[in-house]
Amino acid sequence: MRGSPSPCPLRSPAVTDAISSPPAGAVDPAFWAGRRVLLTGHTGFKGAWLSLWLQSLGAEVTGFSDDVPTAPSLFALARVAEGLHADLRGDIRDPQAVSDALITSRAEVVIHMAAQPMVRRSFAAPRETYETNVMGTVNVLDAVRTTGAETVRAVVNVTSDKCYDNREDGSGPSRPFVEDDPMGGHDPYSNSKGCAELVADAFRRSYFSADGPTRVASARAGNVIGGGDWGEDRLVPDIMRAATAGTVIAIRNPTAIRPWQHVLNPLSGYLLIAQELLGDDRDAAAAGWNFGPSQDDARPVRWIADRLTELWPDELRWDIDPGPHPHEAQFLSLDSSRARQRLGWRPGWELTQTLESIVRWHVAQRDGSDMRTATLQQIEEFSAS
Repeated sequence: MRGSPSPCPLRSPAVTDAISSPPAGAVDPAFWAGRRVLLTGHTGFKGAWLSLWLQSLGAEVTGFSDDVPTAPSLFALARVAEGLHADLRGDIRDPQAVSDALITSRAEVVIHMAAQPMVRRSFAAPRETYETNVMGTVNVLDAVRTTGAETVRAVVNVTSDKCYDNREDGSGPSRPFVEDDPMGGHDPYSNSKGCAELVADAFRRSYFSADGPTRVASARAGNVIGGGDWGEDRLVPDIMRAATAGTVIAIRNPTAIRPWQHVLNPLSGYLLIAQELLGDDRDAAAAGWNFGPSQDDARPVRWIADRLTELWPDELRWDIDPGPHPHEAQFLSLDSSRARQRLGWRPGWELTQTLESIVRWHVAQRDGSDMRTATLQQIEEFSAS
């Protein structure tokens, strides 16, 4: 744990819930200033970006993770811990550790992002995947139900676009997935995310509705990319590792189409959901939400690899990795109409801007720049877009 919680008065539910809603589609700095947030998975790629964004908004962020998942990491390079209220270490599979973290944070908003996020790893470690992604979600929601009942007003449960039953055999939908489509998943990772969605729905219906003070929503996005990702078996991290090392990129499934988007695009949606969950229409916000890019940004793996090799300042080339590879969906796309219409959300950066920002981030890191400053600058640029 980094530091100890500083004393400050709790907001009363009446004051918290009476805060006026921000303009549609805007992340509201006034809403987040001083807001107590528990963020699970804060040391991961997405978690580190969101931690920094919340810090820049003036939120009081308590992070809860078991460890820093990669070396190097955005968490370390951007010195994310420097701006945290508390940097807690614990296992999301341990209900007492989760409950203790909630007590320490005195959170009004919980954003649950801790997960086993790798499809390939899920084949090798299915038990760990289900324990982390399913029971971890149970532990967070049950802690909110009990320990956090007096303080927590909003929970954003982050899953994945892979939570849907993507059959690819003609029996499933041939259109982008909408929020009410059936949950499922071919592999243990995808299936565990579908299970986590069912868990959130059951807790929402059983404990977090009617006259209670807390509301729960789920957020679904996938194939997020950005500077500072060193995750295993991911296209852009693999390309950036090869770029900085000067080696040939090994690409698997070059024809697979993915809805690529900068990590800040869905993160802005998560923040908007939390704002809505404390607003006047909080019951409508307590639902599942898709955050995907425009259909024009659903591109094949080959296209992404070609574009990044063109943008990188030094010579860079790729070749096909012959495998073998585990099953991956060839096409997956989300319909984000609900978020666009009801939240006013839109992707802040389209794919060309996204890829350019990734190259700028990694060139800055290669050249020894201060990466906390560089990352916060990109957040500021995105917020102004």
